[in-house]
Amino acid sequence: MARSVSQRLLLAGTVAVAGSLILTGCGSSKIDGNSGAAPNASQSVNTEGTDAALVAMVPAALKTKGTVLIATDSTYAPSEFKDANGNVVGMDVDLGNAILKKLGLKAQWQSADFSSILGGISAKKYDLSFSSFTDTKAREQQVDLVEYFNAGEAIATLTGNPSKLSGVAADLCGIKVSVQSNTTESQEIQQTINPACKKAGKPEIPNNGDQFNAQTDATSALVAKRDQAMMADSPVIAYAVQQSNGQLMKIGQDYNTAPYGIVVPKGDGQMAQAIQGAVKDIINDGTYLQILKKWGVDSGALTADKVVINGATS
Repeated sequence: MARSVSQRLLLAGTVAVAGSLILTGCGSSKIDGNSGAAPNASQSVNTEGTDAALVAMVPAALKTKGTVLIATDSTYAPSEFKDANGNVVGMDVDLGNAILKKLGLKAQWQSADFSSILGGISAKKYDLSFSSFTDTKAREQQVDLVEYFNAGEAIATLTGNPSKLSGVAADLCGIKVSVQSNTTESQEIQQTINPACKKAGKPEIPNNGDQFNAQTDATSALVAKRDQAMMADSPVIAYAVQQSNGQLMKIGQDYNTAPYGIVVPKGDGQMAQAIQGAVKDIINDGTYLQILKKWGVDSGALTADKVVINGATS
């Protein structure tokens, strides 16, 4: 995620509880930098039919099986999370279903800890993953990634900014920061921010951040005032702020914008190319933008020419 990666938030009184998110248009109806529409899980999406040329590219084993097992960390709203009925929903779920329809396949969504997904793909436990994985050179050593969406990193704090934070990641020295473990943000704290704080003679972010397996718990820690700030992908920060009933605010600007990638087993070039073609198809027929607007994240849309395989620059 710039999770290097993706969360849902249910508020009870003044504390967030990691439970089922109620996707209504509550709170602000605008997500900064996006379409302004409140996400609505019940909104239908019109999808086009299969693409015969792409269907022909699907490996025989998957074609015979017909159903693709997709791993996702379902705590990362609005990308992937569980609704009140326990169903996995979100931007990635809608995109994944539309992409697989182009390939004549159906999706079976399985929740998994974010940190376990890449290993599960390599071990053939899962066929694919849609889970807000930022495409990086390091990840490309383990899996192949088909780029499909742009996301940055962002910072949130309590409304009113009681800690007087600047909104710049480099200025978080000594601040208690909640973050999901094994994400781009957690790595940034450990590898970039804290070494710079130490070099400047400033206190480091304690414990390399207050790290949680689920993004929902990281959000809850900030709302409960156990932490002073939260770092996550920009769509996640925007969504958490929107759903917080005014308790959270975004500070500063998005930074380190980079593409998310659909995770494919390493070396399965034919399937990666089929998925790449399907992403381009849904962009060209309008399904892609319809889905992004549904979830209020259309500012991260890619054009078809930007849908590449393993395009990481760092």
